[in-house]
Amino acid sequence: MEHFLLQASIYLAAAVIAVPIASRLGFGSVLGYLAAGIVIGPALGLVGADTEELQHFAEFGVVMMLFLIGLELEPRALWNMRHKLLGLGGLQIAITMALVAGGAMAAGLAWNVAVALGMIFALSSTAIVLQTLSEKGLIQTAGGRSAFSVLLTQDIAVIPMLALLPLLALQGAAGGAEHASVEHGEALGHAGGMSLVADLPGWASTLVTLGAVGAIILTGVYATRPVFRFIHAARLREMYTALALLIVVGIASLMTLVGLSPALGTFLAGVVLANSEFRHELESDIEPFKGLLLGLFFITVGAGINFEVLFGAPALILGLTLGLIVLKGAVLYGLGLAFRLKGREQWLFTLSLAQAGEFGFVLTSFSVQTGVLERTLSQQVLLVIALSMLATPLLFLLHDWLAKRHAEGREPVEPDEIDESGPVIIAGIGRFGQIVNRLVQSTGYNTVVLDHDMKTIQLMRRFGFKGFFGDPTRPELLHAAGLKNAKVLVAALDDPEASTRLVAYARRERPDLHIIARARDRTHVFHLYRAGANDIVREMFDGSLRAGRYVLENIGLTEFEAAEAEKTFYRHDREAVRELAKVWDPDIPPSENEAYIARARELERDLETQLTELLEPKQDVA
Repeated sequence: MEHFLLQASIYLAAAVIAVPIASRLGFGSVLGYLAAGIVIGPALGLVGADTEELQHFAEFGVVMMLFLIGLELEPRALWNMRHKLLGLGGLQIAITMALVAGGAMAAGLAWNVAVALGMIFALSSTAIVLQTLSEKGLIQTAGGRSAFSVLLTQDIAVIPMLALLPLLALQGAAGGAEHASVEHGEALGHAGGMSLVADLPGWASTLVTLGAVGAIILTGVYATRPVFRFIHAARLREMYTALALLIVVGIASLMTLVGLSPALGTFLAGVVLANSEFRHELESDIEPFKGLLLGLFFITVGAGINFEVLFGAPALILGLTLGLIVLKGAVLYGLGLAFRLKGREQWLFTLSLAQAGEFGFVLTSFSVQTGVLERTLSQQVLLVIALSMLATPLLFLLHDWLAKRHAEGREPVEPDEIDESGPVIIAGIGRFGQIVNRLVQSTGYNTVVLDHDMKTIQLMRRFGFKGFFGDPTRPELLHAAGLKNAKVLVAALDDPEASTRLVAYARRERPDLHIIARARDRTHVFHLYRAGANDIVREMFDGSLRAGRYVLENIGLTEFEAAEAEKTFYRHDREAVRELAKVWDPDIPPSENEAYIARARELERDLETQLTELLEPKQDVA
């Protein structure tokens, strides 16, 4: 017991320290877990031979992950994405598998080992890539969406891969079917070697297997709702968690008893339950267990990496890693061309998926357990996977550099010649500027619209609104738009710094000009205030204020009282911003500016007093 507690403390402490550091540095949680395992394993030797046994237990996190993936994939959504999933994703997996397997066979490996290596290296890192794309704001780009489609296909492909590996083991000289069956059962917690199909003839075994799959589908469709209602009657939160675990563990056990992959069964159950009203409840209950078990799995993988293999043949391991990245990159680049990706989107798609992935660890471990891969080869494979994942941040840096080069290499588009003038200049025609422009034009006033995004200007023109392409912060463009005679300038640019520069320049040129500026947040308000804007509108302020009024109307206040409270808050906030601007210092963060904090607290107490006095008549009546 003491040994178990000590080991648990070491694993948890390593995760708590390493993972936040890795996330803060932008490397992602998976690399943090791997680094933690490397430190407590090969580096410091704090964990010993029990790592492999613990890894078998931690692999259940993969089963839970695939259940959650199934919950996210409604059958209709899968059908709508079929072209990219089967086309882009399917081709990437098939071509990469074929090339890797061909290279492995050329190197003298058996065909079943080569196929296993092809499956392992065809996968990319879902965790690292999606997190990095999200952090960089690239997930909605053409390259980001294409990368997501491939990752989704790879996640789904893990299911048949796990099911295929035991069949490859049956064909191998090492291991044998009996070894594969025993190891597979141990890995998934199947005690005692029990099986429902071991002594049955082939036709009966097939019927039992199909019956088990049918039972999962029918149970998911017809039995889950009554069971959840029964659990709900108990009104005990932990019963929901117990039921969620029962579903996953029970299905995994059933799949093991009939000789199928537990991951296949839980994935299928997840897809069946994707349309259920209990889907989000299941996700929230399973997610913490999945995260911890997967984290533990990655730590054990890191702790089990044999760096003596790397030091013994550094040129081989590093060469294989570089070769894998180049090979996958070439396949992805070709597919990007075939699917009409261009420029920076092409490089994003290519470089973001050129590494191996975390499911490669799962397949490698499972390949060893089923006897497909020898342990010496598996150690080399694990090193190649880990090193390629560690190279992913460098691949994204390379993408950034190429994207910058691509942007600089394009010939600049000349700004439009402005042949109109009006009393109102609107700089920036995004979602904010569009509303302003429509309102002003609809009342009969002319506007001169400027924006540096050609696609936005072209889209405006298609809907009948005239605009001019060019950088609104350029002085010559502003003067061509009629800055000298304009009455109002609306600074509605997306870039806060560019917007501040525009306001400052316009104020210097026209001290009498009325400037209305869009602000991203309160700090930007202070910058615009100092730059000389007359009216400053925060992006979310008015919408949030209206939502707050709706809340008040639905918790007991009349429409009149809620409207008065909204007006009071609005007037107070405008005055508060002016007061806080006096103590705001651009060189000191607001959280460290004591004068700012003290004044903000005073103003907040003043707001509470005003609203209390406003609502006193209602409270007296109550």
